[in-house]
Amino acid sequence: RPFAQSLLRYLGFIFWGTAAAQAFGGVLVILMLKNYRYLFQESYLSLPGWLAIATALILLPTGVLAVSVSAKCSRKKQGTLMYLLLLLLCLEMSSAALAHSYCIRTPSQLESAMGYLVHQHNWTCSQDPGSSTVDAMQRKLRCCGVHNYTDWLKASSSSWHHPACVPESCCKEKHFHCRGDLGHVEQLSEEGCLKKLEDQVCFAMMCIFWCCALLSILDLLAGVSNGILMRHQPFHDLSLL
Repeated sequence: RPFAQSLLRYLGFIFWGTAAAQAFGGVLVILMLKNYRYLFQESYLSLPGWLAIATALILLPTGVLAVSVSAKCSRKKQGTLMYLLLLLLCLEMSSAALAHSYCIRTPSQLESAMGYLVHQHNWTCSQDPGSSTVDAMQRKLRCCGVHNYTDWLKASSSSWHHPACVPESCCKEKHFHCRGDLGHVEQLSEEGCLKKLEDQVCFAMMCIFWCCALLSILDLLAGVSNGILMRHQPFHDLSLL
């Protein structure tokens, strides 16, 4: 029993720390999808992020209850703690499964969406939502095209309007006079955007996945510890459970 009390107390403090990590991963995923909303048309892709935030919010009272139960056993607190641990386990397993699935499926969807936006890029109107998304992505990630700058040469809109140019957003920051002229390829970003954005998405999703996997193990340990304490102080009235 003393070991179960100590373990539950430490797990309570750990839950508070992991709540911050879960919230960070959730916000990271949501903001990334919002910034590139024209590349991620499916709204359900943000679901792992929202589940991570919900998990973080539930972890806070769970940590408080774990510390409280370890200090002074209470039937109602022990029962409530078990309910919260079960709810957390469901949320974490769902988040982990979705995050892993999306990390595998995202690359093909991204390649298709990027290829379409490059092909339909509006050279005459910089305010076009799709075109501005591509330009913002190329500047922020310091990339050019889907795989490299040659993708712009294959686009029909590019070959029709600017046969020897790529968008200025492909230019490296240190070249202030760059206008996307293919005669000065050294002034353009060499890498494509697909690999960079794919790495960012998978990094955020895998942060959620591993955090949820670790938390699931901690939840089980907390549940076992709480069960040991409940065994030493059995319930006379099981209506709460």
